[in-house]
Amino acid sequence: MLEGIIIKGISSFYYVKVADKIYECKARGLFRKNKITPLVGDKVKITVLDTVELKGVIDEIYPRTSELVRPPIANIEKVMITFAIKAPKPNLTLLDKFIIFSEMENLEIIIVLTKTDLDDNDIRKNIEEEFTNIGYKVISVSAQTGENINKLLNELEDSISVFAGQSGVGKSSILNAIEPKFNLKTAEISQKLGRGKHTTRHAQLYTIGKNAIVADTPGFSSLDITEVDPDLLKEYFIEFRNFDNCRFGNKCIHKNEPECAVKEAVKEGKISKRRYDSYIQILDEIIKSKERYRRK
Repeated sequence: MLEGIIIKGISSFYYVKVADKIYECKARGLFRKNKITPLVGDKVKITVLDTVELKGVIDEIYPRTSELVRPPIANIEKVMITFAIKAPKPNLTLLDKFIIFSEMENLEIIIVLTKTDLDDNDIRKNIEEEFTNIGYKVISVSAQTGENINKLLNELEDSISVFAGQSGVGKSSILNAIEPKFNLKTAEISQKLGRGKHTTRHAQLYTIGKNAIVADTPGFSSLDITEVDPDLLKEYFIEFRNFDNCRFGNKCIHKNEPECAVKEAVKEGKISKRRYDSYIQILDEIIKSKERYRRK
């Protein structure tokens, strides 16, 4: 058997990279029986069935170090949460949701702001300041001018990373700027809706630079946040951790409780009001969803 990594999955076919060869594989029936679906990023063992046509079968999937649901991908170490400065207009609450899912998986988070050449009213500066103050690394890039493309490539080296974000924010354009030979299709922006047309149809891994593996993934205009435990949501807003002396201690969800250190920090400007308002909006969304589910 050979060891490799799944770089693409289409329908029931999985493309496994082994050294410099790519094998088209099916998964053993035992995976379906055990309700296990192979994912892009899985490290696997395969048996080669045809050495000429490079066909094989997946026999074993190694334990995963991480597993994302959206996008469906395994063993990611870093997530490049990618949002445009303009076209489409940045939805910062959606960005917060991407951060929540990434924090849940304990991934290293880098926020990538694209299309900096379109910035005409300090949107970039405001977003950079907000998330840098929280403690996240922010890299602002432009596929058109080449700004910070090398800096982004350095961040990708020696890791398996995923680009995640809305459609049309320029994920494929950035990968093309890093490695022009990819020639990935890029999304046009709908003038009517201001949203990107979906061009990346499935997650796929690419090798770039000296030792970087990255995933280009389908874009998402929304995320199902309702699976998050409302009592744990506060843990994924990392700036709240600096203010743990609430009257009700760990039971405080920083909403209606008196003597809440987080709410005081918001009043004093120590926590971004926009981030806090986003937290409350997401918390209410989760709670309302749980209530609707219980009434069914």
